[in-house]
Amino acid sequence: MDIMSINCLLAGLIAGFMSGMFGIGGGSIRIPLLILAGLSPLNAFAINLLVIPFSSIVGAFTHRKNIDVKTGLYIIIGGCLGSLIGALLVGLVSKLVLAILFLISSTITIFGMHLYKLAPRIYKKINPNPLSIILGAFVLNLITGMRGGSGGSLFPPFLRMMKLSIHQAIATSLFATIFTATTAIIIYWYRGNIIWLPAVFTIIGSMLGARIGGKISLKTKPKWLELSLSILIMTLALIAVFKILL
Repeated sequence: MDIMSINCLLAGLIAGFMSGMFGIGGGSIRIPLLILAGLSPLNAFAINLLVIPFSSIVGAFTHRKNIDVKTGLYIIIGGCLGSLIGALLVGLVSKLVLAILFLISSTITIFGMHLYKLAPRIYKKINPNPLSIILGAFVLNLITGMRGGSGGSLFPPFLRMMKLSIHQAIATSLFATIFTATTAIIIYWYRGNIIWLPAVFTIIGSMLGARIGGKISLKTKPKWLELSLSILIMTLALIAVFKILL
């Protein structure tokens, strides 16, 4: 086992833990770590998307009792279309514009997750319907898809705004990202961007990490999950903008 394989295993383990813990795809963590391991950004995007269905399956299985299948299907419809178009547009939108869009969308979704506390009257007026969920998933996946993600980092707060409990939001996000990431994989596979040995080690680490994170998540109180997820998402968004500006 060479150094790159070990680094990919560790990158998968860390990102997989975050995926299972918070219901995110893990790409915002996994991609930078894979690049540090020696992979090009395009190869890191491809491997990240290849890994997500495997780690999400493990996480979704762990959270299976909390999955809202009906809402998940709406997320899959909008998310898969957004992932497909986002993967096709990779490199066509400037990194600065993409980072700003991601920061704005992250801020809005985090605010939405806490809307029931910050503006309870507005929250009560929200009436989740198939069209709003599909459109929301499409927009989130379009933005994250252009940076090699699956939309999973923004799905839990978005689903929280759509009146799912935090545990339901995490479980449903993991369920949906199995399919949204798979759609984008086809594009990267066709381009020949997947390097298989690093991908295998990243998958192994991610699946193990997702199982551990999922078990801890189920035992964590909702308020701490919401707070931790909010901090994580905003931190990742600010890091993305900071890296672009430098």
